[in-house]
Amino acid sequence: MNFGKGKIWFNGEFVDWKDAKIHVLSHVVHYGSSVFEGIRCYKNKKGSAIFRLEDHVKRLFESAKIYRMEIPYSEDEICDAIIETVKINNLEECYIRPIAFRGYGELGVNPQNCPVEVAIAAWEWGTYLGEEAIKNGVDVCVSSWRRMAPNTLPNIAKAGGNYLNSQLVKMEAIANNYDEGIILDYQGFVSEGSGENIFIVKDGILYTPPVHSSILIGITRDTVMKLAEDIGIEVREENIPREMLYIADEIFLTGTAAEITPIRSVDGITIGNGKRGPITKKLQKEFFKVINAEVEDKYGWLRYI
Repeated sequence: MNFGKGKIWFNGEFVDWKDAKIHVLSHVVHYGSSVFEGIRCYKNKKGSAIFRLEDHVKRLFESAKIYRMEIPYSEDEICDAIIETVKINNLEECYIRPIAFRGYGELGVNPQNCPVEVAIAAWEWGTYLGEEAIKNGVDVCVSSWRRMAPNTLPNIAKAGGNYLNSQLVKMEAIANNYDEGIILDYQGFVSEGSGENIFIVKDGILYTPPVHSSILIGITRDTVMKLAEDIGIEVREENIPREMLYIADEIFLTGTAAEITPIRSVDGITIGNGKRGPITKKLQKEFFKVINAEVEDKYGWLRYI
């Protein structure tokens, strides 16, 4: 575990982890004005490869665009900096966190006179919800909190401030002895987890909430949808009422950190037989075949370093 050690890329230079500091009056500290990404680098038989690097960096820049935040580097420069960050820290497998934020300038709601700063860190990090979760699944609850309605905060942007909502969901779930919370959208339909997208399986069909259900457009979500279609599983983006969670044959969460994590119960109600379902298992297998370079990388998802 190298968290807290090594080098961080900070505004174009590598600095020691302990020296990557910002001013206490930086805009981001007071108003949550940041956009960020979570990216994984995997080691396989061909070497170390960053998963969907360009797609993550593109989303970082799109999130910044929504908030009128001009990142002072190009997408290619950030991709190169991410690769160099992994290399300089001698990491074969890791989690990577690029973040752009409003720094120290003026202290007021208007952020436009504050400089945009960028940092990239990388460290070893295992499965987000626990190593056993990938096989045995997790227990979740439906949160009393809701995702933001459209035209309040842009859910499509992966912005730091949005995760105040996610924190409330996660803390509530933990306080009630669950592993994770599921959020409903402003209309009462299923949205996502605190930091993951969600899929349900019913009668062999894979369902996931649409973009208008206040979700982050997840890159692992997109990966799963493509893999499902490749192996002949029908995928539907539809509004999902809460009660569909209870009668689903299978449910799983997706995300860079969570990868593909099955859900074994919702609000104490067992899903299926309480074990990882066959479609979830098949999609996990297809996902890790790509990650482990056991099949052709036909979508160009792996960027070797």
